[in-house]
Amino acid sequence: MIPIERIRAAAANARPHLMRTPLVPVEGALLKLECLQPTGSFKVRGFFAAALALPQERLAKGLMTVSAGNAAQACAYAAHKLGVPCRVVMFDTAPQTKVAGVKRWGATPIPMPRDQLFDWIATQGWKDEPESFIHPFADDEVMAGHGSLGLELVEDVPDLRRVIVPVGGGGLISGVASAVKSARPEVEVIGVQSDGYSLWEKAFAAGGPVSVQGQTIADGTTAPFDPRMFDLLKQTVDRWLIVPEPRLRAAVPQLAAVAKVVAEGAGALAYAALEQLEPGPTTVAVVSGGNIDSALLAELIG
Repeated sequence: MIPIERIRAAAANARPHLMRTPLVPVEGALLKLECLQPTGSFKVRGFFAAALALPQERLAKGLMTVSAGNAAQACAYAAHKLGVPCRVVMFDTAPQTKVAGVKRWGATPIPMPRDQLFDWIATQGWKDEPESFIHPFADDEVMAGHGSLGLELVEDVPDLRRVIVPVGGGGLISGVASAVKSARPEVEVIGVQSDGYSLWEKAFAAGGPVSVQGQTIADGTTAPFDPRMFDLLKQTVDRWLIVPEPRLRAAVPQLAAVAKVVAEGAGALAYAALEQLEPGPTTVAVVSGGNIDSALLAELIG
């Protein structure tokens, strides 16, 4: 797990740039509204932590990442706030909402087809680029920054018993679990994916790398398998839940109606999974992001 001292240091460094997000009650849980962070997702926690940990001469060269959208926006926002340039490699199918968010903060998106993008990651194509590359999830400093969310939960929910976290590459849940279990090892950490991209369920069943084609509105969770995360997720995640895609699609308008919260597909996963849990223990469901494409939102609501 990520050492708690590192998480506390990352949280302290990034705190001036972040929001301490609220908890909103719904039936059976509290919702941790990371969709209210600057740029609309939890990713700013990790990217500010990682950027601020860079030596000044490396930071000055600018920042680069690869992302389905939310990490791209977080990287762009951090670069904007820190006064350095930024470029981000993105799926050429990324929602326009997320592409527009990258451009809003002055960064340059570099669209790539999915297979080409995954090959760029596998061959570490960023090594030939001038900017400092921040991996969107398999980076200790990024995970330490995400751990600040776990610190807030421990402080704000004294009787916390379960945390439900949407999982893509695994950076968020690894950081949250490391922080929470350092203080309260008895808290159950539950990872959630859609059956339209159940990468980690399949990877653990196979005992190693698998390739999965994404057929889900939770585009933020469609990260590729990374071997660095395999053992870490086995250590940090107590249980996995798989949400049927029709349930996930229904959860987005339900969240809007019940909690007045607009969530993207990945952001609604933890809420969608609540019906699979036995009632009782104090539970927090992390709403990881709210950057949903407006056309998709209209379709789901309509």
